[in-house]
Order: sequence, then C-alpha cells, then structure tokens
Amino acid sequence: MNREILRLAVPNILSNISVPLLSSFDTILMGQLSGAHIAAVGLGSMAFNFVYWNFGFLRMSTTGLTAQAYGREDARGQAAALGRAALLALGISFLLLVFQYPFAELTHWLLNLRADQIMMVDEYFYTRLLAAPAALLLMVLFGWFFGRQNAVVPLVLTLIINLGNMAMSYYLVTELDWGIKGVAWGTVAAQYLGLTCALGVLLATRYGISLKTIRAALRPDAEAATVTSLKDFFHINRDIFIRTVCLTLSFVFFYNRANALDVSTAVVAANVILLQLVNWLSYGVDGFAFAAESLVGKYHGAGNPAALRRAIRLVFYWGMGLAVLYALIYYFGDTALLQLFAPENTAEDTLAAALRYLPLVIAFCILATPCYLFDGIYVGLTAAKAMRQTMILAFAAYLLTYYAFGQFYGNWGLWVSLLLFMVYRAGMQWWWMRTGRV
Repeated sequence: MNREILRLAVPNILSNISVPLLSSFDTILMGQLSGAHIAAVGLGSMAFNFVYWNFGFLRMSTTGLTAQAYGREDARGQAAALGRAALLALGISFLLLVFQYPFAELTHWLLNLRADQIMMVDEYFYTRLLAAPAALLLMVLFGWFFGRQNAVVPLVLTLIINLGNMAMSYYLVTELDWGIKGVAWGTVAAQYLGLTCALGVLLATRYGISLKTIRAALRPDAEAATVTSLKDFFHINRDIFIRTVCLTLSFVFFYNRANALDVSTAVVAANVILLQLVNWLSYGVDGFAFAAESLVGKYHGAGNPAALRRAIRLVFYWGMGLAVLYALIYYFGDTALLQLFAPENTAEDTLAAALRYLPLVIAFCILATPCYLFDGIYVGLTAAKAMRQTMILAFAAYLLTYYAFGQFYGNWGLWVSLLLFMVYRAGMQWWWMRTGRV
C-alpha cells in the first residue's frame, strides 16, 4: 500500500509543486520591478483565480467518478466521465469569455482594489482569461488520468506547461519589457501548448479513447452502464462547485480585508509573498491528497473497505510527515527564502514585513494539512454533498471569527482567522466521517 501511495503521490507532488513555483517565478519577475508590481500580480492572479478555481470541480469530479469506474473495470463509465466533463468545460469556457467584463468588475469589488491597482490587475486578468478553454479542458484531462491511477502523464504535462510558461514570461518581461502583461501572455501560450500535448497523449496511446468511444458512452441507452446517471453527475459537480466557491471566497475575503486595512503597500506585497509559501505547502501536500482521490475511489468502487481504510490511514501519515518537512524548511529558510521574492536592494520594507508574519505560515504547515488530505478522501468517495456542507459551515465560522475577534488585531488578526478557517474545515470533515455522514 505504501508503494502504491508513493507511486501516485511522488509524481503528483513534483507536478503540484511546479504550479506554485511558476506563480513564485512570476512574483520574482515582478519583484525586480517594484513592490507595487508584486502586489499587482498577486491581486491579478487572485482576480483570475476567483473565476478559475471555482471550476476545480471539473478535475475533482472527473477523478472520483473515473477512479470508481476503474475499480469496477467499467470502461464505458470511464469514457462517459471524460466526455461529460469535457462538454461541461467547453460550455463554461464559452460563458467566461462572453461575460468577462462583468466578471472583472465583480473581482474589483470583491478584492476591494485601490484605484492605482485596477489598470495593472485588469491587464493581467483579461489576458489570462483567453486561456480559459485550455485551462478547463486540462483540468478534465488531468482528473481523468488521476482516476486511471496514472500520475506520470500529468507530471510530464505539468512540467512542459510550466517550463514553457517560465521561458515565455521571462522573455516577454525582461527582453520585450511587457511587464505584467508579459507574465499573463506567457501563461496563455503555455496552457494551449499543454492542451495540445494532453490530447496527443490521450488519442495516440494505449488508453484507446476516441471521439467515437466517448459518443457511444454518452448515448442515452448506454447510461445504465456508466458510472453514474446524468442527474447525479450534475449534482456532484454542483455540490463541489459550491464548496469551491466558498474556498475561493475565503481567500478573496483575505485580500479584500488586507486592502481595506490601513497598511502600507509593503504589507500588501508581504501578504502576497506569504500566500505563495502557503501555496507551496498546499500544492505539495495535495500530492498525497490526489493519491487519496485515486486510491479511495478505486477501492470504494471495487467494494474493498479494508484496503480503503488502510489507504486513508497511510495517506495521513505520509501527508503529515511532508507538512513537518515544510515547516522545518520555512523555519530554517527564514530570510534567505523570502529574499527570493523581495531582494533587500529593491524591496527592503516588503522583506521586513514578510519576516514579521512568517511564524504564522510555519503554523499553517501543521494545522492546515489535515483539511487538504480530507479533501482528497472526500473526492475519492464522491462525497460531494458532505464536502459542500462542511465547507459552508467552516466558511461561516471563519467570517464569525474575523468579525468577532480578528478585525481588532489588524493583519495579525486576518492571518489568524484564515489559519483557524483551515482548522475548522479539518475538524468538521473529521466529525462528518466519524458520525457516518459520508
């Protein structure tokens, strides 16, 4: 079981870490310009991610449904999971492109953008949105590969996407002096490169998936043989969508309140940097969460409760071990680590502010990891309703904590409220499982 977990987790960790590494690379590029550019790329990413992250259900539901069909050796169910999610991704992409202006205005309000930030943030947002079809289809394809117990293909694709992204962004920012727009265009080009490669792998390898296979699986008369009914498919995606909106809003709320505080640009930029470290943690630990999605789904679909319980227990051991490693790296990395984002010669105030709040990020490593691992377990079980309910309750507790206590302690109160939100999530997920509601 340990070998099986590591076979899935290690490629996932490597591919996942490259995602925040890319975001950190963008932050470093902007850090060579000014603290205002760091803040702008962080806010621009959050504005885009407010739209983009909410559709993470495309990957999660595809993984869970495919893994369960894989455990039952149901080829038609696997094809149906891929085809339905791909059609849904294309429909959502079309709506995003048509309604991009209202989405942009909504993010201005949610993030409480200052007048001097709007131009650069919009420049980033509108450019990044052009990648929506590729980005959402890649979510579906990655989820399908994970469900098929394959973490190597997503690793290779992620490395291709992110290396291409870094090379293009570096050229556009440093050679052509495109500033924040160069970072956004680098991402757009890399997403379509990744989609082309992913489709090539899907159609040209042993998976045997073709448009003909998918069409056959989607026929109404084939529905009884697929992993789930069309009605249940939409219910699962709806519930995970609501859960993800609450998660996204939690970080939007963080940025909103941070911008509303009477603090310097250095503190806003420091928050962006520290959230990069939080992303490094979450994406790394998600390697084991993704392994849980694949294994829990497979053993649940195969009707093997003993293997299911053992997989859950061992995933927690490995995930918490990695969390401790992160905490040690952040603790001993200290100034040297933060100087990657905010060099003393260009952003001394930002560096000082980031050092002041770093202990909270170290605490994040231990206290936030359980909720990430529980997410993977719930996805594998396709326990979408439970994911929705626990997230809504945790989000409500987060807002209550901030307005009851956090708002009186400035940026410290904001960070502590966010940390407690992660604790609330894990506590409620544990209680839901313990009481048999999953």
